[in-house]
Amino acid sequence: MAPTTSIPARVKSRVKNTASLTAGMDPETSYHEIYRTLATYEFPWDINQALSFALFRTYAVPSVGELLDETGEFRERAQRRYDDTVILLDIPLTEGFDSRRGKDSIRRINQMHKMYDISNDDMLYVLATFVVVPVRWIDDYGWRRLTADEIRATTLYYRDLGRHMAIKNIPETYDEFAELMDSYEAEHYVSGGTPGVRRTGDATLDLFATFYPKPVRPLINPFSRAVMDDPLLDAFGYRAPHPLFRRLSLTALRLRGRLVAYLPKRRRPQLAQDMARVKSYPGGYRIESLGTFGRAGCPVQH
Repeated sequence: MAPTTSIPARVKSRVKNTASLTAGMDPETSYHEIYRTLATYEFPWDINQALSFALFRTYAVPSVGELLDETGEFRERAQRRYDDTVILLDIPLTEGFDSRRGKDSIRRINQMHKMYDISNDDMLYVLATFVVVPVRWIDDYGWRRLTADEIRATTLYYRDLGRHMAIKNIPETYDEFAELMDSYEAEHYVSGGTPGVRRTGDATLDLFATFYPKPVRPLINPFSRAVMDDPLLDAFGYRAPHPLFRRLSLTALRLRGRLVAYLPKRRRPQLAQDMARVKSYPGGYRIESLGTFGRAGCPVQH
């Protein structure tokens, strides 16, 4: 028997019977289609923001943040590293794991990871953030709450991705992913941050600011910190923004969600790789050229 969907109490209490494009789909057999619909039709902006924030959370774990700092990639080529990650994750989602380009993208991801000494525990933790952070983000800021079937489909989609990446001991349910993520952060976050973690975080926040018009860029750093929970702020060694600024920032995100609820249904999919913030390849790209490549023992050069 397939495992049942289990939802955190704070999500369960707020799930509503809101009509969605995924209504009636079976998450056990159509999980890829359900998650693709959520990511490209129902919540493209929210899921893109949430996945960016999910990766950002992982940088606060020293074994992750220090490794990224050692490569120099986020200091020297932050935009390209962001774009490569978006594209390599977007292709399997939109075209399928078994498509030619889907297989090429997964192969490229696995090739990069093999160049580094990355533990299965770290890989599993990163996978858990992909499952949990978007669900929590949409619960807090989305135009509607995810249904139990949508949460189950999200879980199954990333279980499938994890298998294609040869990650071991993948959790079965959403609750198990959430427990893994929360406990891993509690165990591995270092109060005050480490130098490499701080540099990686700073470079990423600097990149985030470039996604917005110049007049508002000075607000992006405090706005980003306003969205962070206190343990995450402490793990980067960041100062919390003024309580009033944090309250206004979170209110603005929730207000956006309420306004989106009144917009007409999206007629065409919004692919993450087509968003304006992906800038590195105006003339196109080749999957085999994305990401980092080792040279003389240093996996940071193209």
